[in-house]
Amino acid sequence: MKQSSKWLLIVLAIALVIIPLVFIEGEYGGADDAAGDVIEENNPDYEPWFDSIFEPKSGEIESLLFALQAAIGAIVIGYFFGYYKGKKSVKEPARK
Repeated sequence: MKQSSKWLLIVLAIALVIIPLVFIEGEYGGADDAAGDVIEENNPDYEPWFDSIFEPKSGEIESLLFALQAAIGAIVIGYFFGYYKGKKSVKEPARK
C-alpha cells in the first residue's frame, strides 16, 4: 500500500468520527439506558429482579471502567491472534 493511501485512510477514519459529533445534534447514551427507558414507558410498575453489585460514583468512573474492560479484551484478543499468527509463520526444522 502506498504511503499516500495510508494517509488518506487515516484522514477518512478521523472524518468518520468527527463529522457525526460536530454536525449531528442529539443525546448520546448507552443501550442500557435506552432499554430501561422503554421498559419504564411500557410498564411503569416493573420491579427489577436484583440490584447491581457495584455502582460507580459517577459517569466518568463508569466510562473509565468500560474503556478499561474494552482495552483488556482487545489486548487478550490481539495477543492470541498474534500468538497463532507467529506460531503459523514459524517453519518446522527439516527432518533427516
